[in-house]
Amino acid sequence: MTRRPLKDVRIVSLEQYGAGPFGSMHLAELGAEIIKIEDPSVGGDVGRMIPPYTAPGDSLFFQSFNRDKVSITLDVRSESGREVFHDLVRTADAVFSNLRADVPAKLGIRYDDLKEVNPQIVCCSLTGFGMTGPRSAEPGYDYVLQALGGWMSLTGEPGGAPQKTGPSLVDYCGGYVAAISLLGAIHGARRDGVGTDCDLSLYDTAISLLAYPGTWHMTAGYTPARTRQSAHPSLVPFQAFEASDGWLVVGCAKEKFWQRLTVVLDRPDLAEDPRFATFADRDVHRDELLPELEALFRTRTVAEWLAPLYAASVPCAPVRDVAGALTDPHTVERDLVAETPHDDFGPVRTLRSAVRVGPPGADRAPTRPAPAMGADTVRVLRELGYDDARITALRDAGALGKD
Repeated sequence: MTRRPLKDVRIVSLEQYGAGPFGSMHLAELGAEIIKIEDPSVGGDVGRMIPPYTAPGDSLFFQSFNRDKVSITLDVRSESGREVFHDLVRTADAVFSNLRADVPAKLGIRYDDLKEVNPQIVCCSLTGFGMTGPRSAEPGYDYVLQALGGWMSLTGEPGGAPQKTGPSLVDYCGGYVAAISLLGAIHGARRDGVGTDCDLSLYDTAISLLAYPGTWHMTAGYTPARTRQSAHPSLVPFQAFEASDGWLVVGCAKEKFWQRLTVVLDRPDLAEDPRFATFADRDVHRDELLPELEALFRTRTVAEWLAPLYAASVPCAPVRDVAGALTDPHTVERDLVAETPHDDFGPVRTLRSAVRVGPPGADRAPTRPAPAMGADTVRVLRELGYDDARITALRDAGALGKD
């Protein structure tokens, strides 16, 4: 039996691009009803227009972040559109947005704006920099936040140009932050009968994810820096090594793994050498140890190293490309790929949420493709009690966009 624990949750979402839609999609997969409000005057969510794989009013980018959602077109700035929006708020648990920090006030989607409509409503805003602070009015995107957050100074080889992470991790982590905040705030509102605002930002997300290097820096004067071959800053060896035909990662995160590695390498002398006896010793003498290890790993293929490393339960992995990751048997067994039909793209294969509720091996809930813009407008309005005449009047007034 599939479980949809959030099937009694309704979220009205003024979301766009990546971070916001990514966050709400996890809730949708758990059963929440995510009603995307798309602005008809600008063609809806800008994600529908992201190249290179586009179709009229849609894109594979959009399909990646908007499965299992509902789409309505609505101009919330117009008087008649505002009435519809308030009717939606009366039926909802939360209003979610990822817009510039000054926009929620202009659109009237903060708690103070909506508490008379629904005292229990949660108003969650994920912005670039938050509602307060000297940067609050600035637009924020993943790349910008990776630069400001110090990430690009840590990514890549020493001496190289600043580099961002491959995936847009500030955006994605910001989406997770939003999903967690929404769940916490909705739980509190249902318990206490009073809603609230959630003031979230990509900047806060990026800074908080500096985690222990940030703690080390602020408390002990440590200066975070890039390391060769993506090495861990203090655990040695824990990095990428070049084999004769590719790369692999080996991670000795516990002393027992170091002891096992020396057996696999057939170098018991390294285990007995007092310079390499402990984490701290190996860190101090890394410039002596790592060249020896690098030379050893270059003598065999990746496969020839992985077999004994796996057998010895030393944490390791081949460095794969995206195609290799997506076709790994473990990816298939874990049911991480969703396939949905599409009139223009044919079968669309996207990545499912890593969030799960249920016992190991349980079937996952069926998934739907991302909706066409406005596909659910009439249905949602009728559920609110609007008759055909009123819907026609809204359309004639431009509140729903033009046919």
